[in-house]
Amino acid sequence: MPTTNRPFVPERIIVHLGAPREYAANISVTFPDYIKNVASSEIFPTWPEAALRANIYAQISFAMNRVYTEWYRSRGYDFDITNSTQYDQAFVYGREIFSNISDIVDEIFNNYIVRSGNVEPLLAEFCSGTTVTCRGLSQWGTVDLARRGFTPYQILQYYYGNDIEIVYNAPVSQNIPSYVGTPFGFGTSGNEVRTLQIELNRISDNYPAIPKIYPANGLYGESTVEAVRAFQRAFGLPVTGIINKATWYQIKYIFTAVKRLAEITSEGLTVDEISNLFGENLRLGDYGQRVRSLQYYLNVISYFNPEIPFVQPNGVFNQAVEDQLRAVERFYGLNDDGVVDFRTWLLLSQVYNDIRNNLPEGYAGQTAALYPGYNLTPGMRNEDVRQFQTYLRVIGQNIAAIPVIDEATGYFGAQTENAVRVFQRLYGIAETGVVGAPTWDAVAREYNFIRFGTPVTG
Repeated sequence: MPTTNRPFVPERIIVHLGAPREYAANISVTFPDYIKNVASSEIFPTWPEAALRANIYAQISFAMNRVYTEWYRSRGYDFDITNSTQYDQAFVYGREIFSNISDIVDEIFNNYIVRSGNVEPLLAEFCSGTTVTCRGLSQWGTVDLARRGFTPYQILQYYYGNDIEIVYNAPVSQNIPSYVGTPFGFGTSGNEVRTLQIELNRISDNYPAIPKIYPANGLYGESTVEAVRAFQRAFGLPVTGIINKATWYQIKYIFTAVKRLAEITSEGLTVDEISNLFGENLRLGDYGQRVRSLQYYLNVISYFNPEIPFVQPNGVFNQAVEDQLRAVERFYGLNDDGVVDFRTWLLLSQVYNDIRNNLPEGYAGQTAALYPGYNLTPGMRNEDVRQFQTYLRVIGQNIAAIPVIDEATGYFGAQTENAVRVFQRLYGIAETGVVGAPTWDAVAREYNFIRFGTPVTG
């Protein structure tokens, strides 16, 4: 499932000219041309206009559901839909398109059906209603309803229920597979991680051996690792705790199945389930804590790579930061668009962690270590937490406003969280109680200044 909030109309759709497992050609056509072909193959141009429109709405929604749920791609296929009426809807490559159908499609191709309160396009099942019957729309039945004066919307309500709505003027976008192309795991964060957590939590309702992830906050921590491992064990995948392409799409496949997203009786996806906590991609003109995190990674990479310029961090994504980012993207083989998406974060994390892992032993001396490359959160217990508590405890002993942690135990408990929140308030960092790159960096600099008279980390 694409990780954008709302479904979009794909610019193009890949059609397999046969049954799913049948050897046949794949063709790429624009989405409007696909719908025009389907409508010209499925219904008659002489039908009343209300019947034509109702059928075309159903055909659009059906196809968009296949794209949105990645129904075939999650099963390992390299297409979006087939032309087999046993599985999908009719498509006859190269056929004549009826002009009145073409005109209607041009008008409504980016409108689709949803259940009230849900966001995914309804899998609007339909059949002839004569030789074949189904739970959804009867194609010939729409003709009778139209002749009785039903509007297209009333026809759709008749077959799909009164709780449906039409989404009008949905955005059109390139259809990009949802998998980011690079494996990711512990320490990563973002909307893709939160989507994964929500999907695993729902799957665990049907498969209780998979533990719940709480909170589903977009931070890939230990509970997410354990849930991913349990999922991989349950479905015969290598148990790594890392999300690669096979695991990503198996999760999509099982999630779609348990939610019945590709059925007319779908449980439905709500806005809360697809909402983004982390905002959109970072680009020129943005500012704030996420930009500070970006600048931290870029400047550490710059320190160890003379090809990358250093930029004084200020929390503002200005032209100098964009130039610095483009230099990193070029050097490490990523498209140098100067925009930070999830793929960019993965690259920065990988390069940063490679730097940390290859530092000679004792490189930092007695100064604070580099940020460990992942968020420290309440409830976590490990050596990185103990190190951070050591730094924060020294700060508390020297700055009266910051509570002193009793002992560096390695457990991120309530006392540590309180001290973190106070530090964040005093130093102008978003008060979350979570230790990300900006908080670690500020604590490390203050600790180094107190101990050694220098703010330089590492």
